[in-house]
Amino acid sequence: MSTPISNNCTESLNVKRSVTCPSLSSSSNLLIVCCTTVTCSSVSMKVTTQTLLLDYCHITEMYDHYLETLPHILEGLQGGCHVNPYFEQLYREFERQKECYLPLALFLLQPAHRLLHYCHLLQRLHESYDPNHTDSSACLDMLQRLRKATSLHTESVSELENFVVLMELQRELTGVDSLMQPGRVFVREGCLQKLSRKGYQQRMFFLFSDMLIYASRSSSAQLQFKVHGQLPLHSLSVDETEPKAEAAFRFNIYAANRALMVAASSEEERQKWMRALSSSIAAACNPKNERLHYSSLKSCHSSDERLDRVSLEGRQSPSNGPTERQTQHRSNTAVHVCWHRNTSVGRDDHQKAHRNFLSGFLLRKFKNSSGWQKLWVVFTNFCLFFYKSYQESSPLASLPLVGYNVTLPGPNDNINKDFVFKLQFKTHVYFFRAESEYAFERWVEVISIAATKKF
Repeated sequence: MSTPISNNCTESLNVKRSVTCPSLSSSSNLLIVCCTTVTCSSVSMKVTTQTLLLDYCHITEMYDHYLETLPHILEGLQGGCHVNPYFEQLYREFERQKECYLPLALFLLQPAHRLLHYCHLLQRLHESYDPNHTDSSACLDMLQRLRKATSLHTESVSELENFVVLMELQRELTGVDSLMQPGRVFVREGCLQKLSRKGYQQRMFFLFSDMLIYASRSSSAQLQFKVHGQLPLHSLSVDETEPKAEAAFRFNIYAANRALMVAASSEEERQKWMRALSSSIAAACNPKNERLHYSSLKSCHSSDERLDRVSLEGRQSPSNGPTERQTQHRSNTAVHVCWHRNTSVGRDDHQKAHRNFLSGFLLRKFKNSSGWQKLWVVFTNFCLFFYKSYQESSPLASLPLVGYNVTLPGPNDNINKDFVFKLQFKTHVYFFRAESEYAFERWVEVISIAATKKF
C-alpha cells in the first residue's frame, strides 16, 4: 500500500489503485523516490539523488516488455467480449466492483504512461536545483535516460490509447459493426442537435478518420447508444449556415444523397466540430489514406424517421444480460458526460486525460456550506475521485470535469482563504483549497486539461 510522503506532496500516482503488471512493482518505488526528492529537495539528505534514482534505471526494460505485451492483452479482452457472452458478463461484473472506478482497459493502459509521468517529475526536480548542486548531474542523467525510453514508445502508446478509446466506444454502441478496423483513428465525440421531423433532437456524434456515426441514447439497463446512421467521410462535405432562433450555431453536413442539419451548443463547439470534420474529410479523401474498406458499414442513411414511429425500447431484442438492478451504469465516462452536458471532446483531450494523473489532499466546500471537508482526491480520465483517505480502496464519489469552468473565487463568493480554486458548471459550484502554493498550481494545471474554461 502506498502512503503519501507528506500532505503537501500531490505528485503521487496512487499506484495501489492501478491494475499493473507484477514485474512493475519496483517502478512504484521510483515514483515514491521522485516524490520524496521533490518534496525534500531543500532539505539536507544523507542519501544522494544518484543513489536513489540510478538504481532504478532497469525499470525501462520492464516497460519495454509491458508495452510489447499490452496490445495482446487488450485484443484478447476485446475479442473475448465479442465472441463469448459469458466472458463479457464476467468482464462487466468485474467492472461493477466499487474498487474498479474506471473501465478495466484504462487501468491496464495507465502503466504505459508512467515513464512519461516520471519524466515530468524529474524535469521539475532538475529545474529546482541550482546548476552547481551535487545532485543536478545525476538527475539530468536519469531524465535523459527516461526521455530516450519514452521517445522509443511514443507511437505505440498513441496507438494503444486509440485502441482503448475504440474498444470502449464499441461497448457503448449498438447497431454498428466492429469499430476495431485497421487504420481507424478516433477523432471526436460529442453532442449535437440534429434536425428531424420532430424538430431538433439531441444526438451523439462519433467522428473517426474514415466515418461519422450518430446515435441516441437508449433506455436499456446499460444506457447504450443506438446508432441511427453511418456516413463514410470520403462522401461528406461541411459548411456553415445562417443562425435561426431555435438553433443559433448551425452547420450542415452533406452526404452523397442527403444532408444533415445540425446545431452545436456554442460557437466554440461549432468551430471545433467544423475544423475536425473538414480536416478528417480532407485526410480521408487523400488517395494515400484509402486503406479502409467501407463494405462493413450497414447504412449510409438516417433511421430517425423510423424512430419517430417506433420506440427504441420496442426495437430491442430480449436481453440475456444483467438486469437493470444488477447493472451499475458508469455515468462518469466521457461519452455519457458529453451527452448530459451537451459538449464534446477530441482525440487530443483524451490523450491529455490519459497522460495526466494527480492525487493528494484537498479541502472541499460546497457553494452553500460553511465548512471545509478534507479528502484524498485522485484526478484521472477527465474526473475527480474523492476518498476519505489515501488508505481507502474505493471512492466515495466522483466529479466529471468535462464542461466545468475552473476559475478563482470572486468577491461575491466570500472565500477568505489562500490557494482556492472554483469549479462551476451552470448552478453547480465547488470550491477546493490546496495546502500550498505549489499544490494549488499543480491542481489547477491538471484540472484545466479537462475543464472548458481556464483562468
